[in-house]
Amino acid sequence: MADNLFEGLPPPISAIDPSPETQLYDANTTQNRPSDPSPNPPASSSSCPPPVIKSALKRPKTALEPNPTGPATAPAPGKRLRFKTTTDASEAQVMEAMQKIASHIKNPTKFGKAAKLAIQLIQAGSVKAATSDHFFAILEAAMSMSSSTPCTDPSVRGDYHALFSAAQSTMECLNKKQKNQLSTWTIQAVVANDLLTDDSFVFSKTATQIKEAISNLPVATKEDDVEEAEALKVHEENTDDEHQKKENAAPAKEKSQEESDPFGLEAFLPGSLKKGERAKGKNDVESKIRQDEEVEAKSFLKAQREALTSCLEIAAHRYKIPWCQTVIDILVKHAFDNVMRFTSQQRDAIGKLWASVREQQNRRKQGKSVSGKLDVNGFEWLQQKYANEKISIRHSVGASGDRKAQQWLG
Repeated sequence: MADNLFEGLPPPISAIDPSPETQLYDANTTQNRPSDPSPNPPASSSSCPPPVIKSALKRPKTALEPNPTGPATAPAPGKRLRFKTTTDASEAQVMEAMQKIASHIKNPTKFGKAAKLAIQLIQAGSVKAATSDHFFAILEAAMSMSSSTPCTDPSVRGDYHALFSAAQSTMECLNKKQKNQLSTWTIQAVVANDLLTDDSFVFSKTATQIKEAISNLPVATKEDDVEEAEALKVHEENTDDEHQKKENAAPAKEKSQEESDPFGLEAFLPGSLKKGERAKGKNDVESKIRQDEEVEAKSFLKAQREALTSCLEIAAHRYKIPWCQTVIDILVKHAFDNVMRFTSQQRDAIGKLWASVREQQNRRKQGKSVSGKLDVNGFEWLQQKYANEKISIRHSVGASGDRKAQQWLG
């Protein structure tokens, strides 16, 4: 008979701590149990099944159940290594960070790092209505550097493109003036850089965007030719004159007010201003708001036309690349057909671009390239190269067919 494998092991858990009633029942049954004539019978696997052994690592369910007499003794959870993926920052901290980024992004050597930090703020959702002005200051500081280092410069081209592409998701947080300015900057920083790509699909897609933007421009008038060039200067001069008039009129106004109202209480009295004066002041405010909106609209159109004209010039400079020529032909022709949507100086520039492109088209039709040489493809170039070469029908012989390699081959 096989030995019992569970001999010598402790009894099951249910038998370790029996209840008092079970202990009393076992004691009574032991006293009344008849004596066994064969004490210590041999253990048999068939007569008595082996006790069930529970794993010592398995926690009992009673340990997790609440104890009515005391607090629950739940096992302490194991330590876990967790990384903090988000940072909760207050609006004051975000504004302070934006101010630091705006101060460093003007520096060309720090522009790349500052642009990446600004993109992280956008991705974290830190640009909101309360912080939009500080974020717009970052974009304004970044574009202020374009006067010395253009957006299309190879050293900053990728950072400009990434920053203003990510800034498109913040349009909802900006006001109307800021949206117009951002759309103009996007043409300079994103669209213009897409024209410098090596991908023909991206180049063609960008040209289509420029064509749509040109079609959406209003037709320029004679007044636009004059006003668009002088609107900003007149606005700045008027602003300076208003400040100067206010400064000069302030002492006289204070003296007259002191004589008529030495204690300054008249402004707090109801009905101190006449109805006509109140209506006149309201009309002046409304007219000033309308004038500011008109000046802003003209300034936006002027900047947008200049940005689109710059994109046409950038595209025309890439005419030497063969796969760009057809797209540039269509783009410049579309701009020339809609040339009345631009001002007089821009019309002259677009006319010169179209004349240059048309001349190059004629050269291509005559078989000449942009440089003046004849255009040849790869097959024609190889045909000219091997036209005077002597090629043998045998393999591994001299290049000129002189059969000098025959002795070496044996």
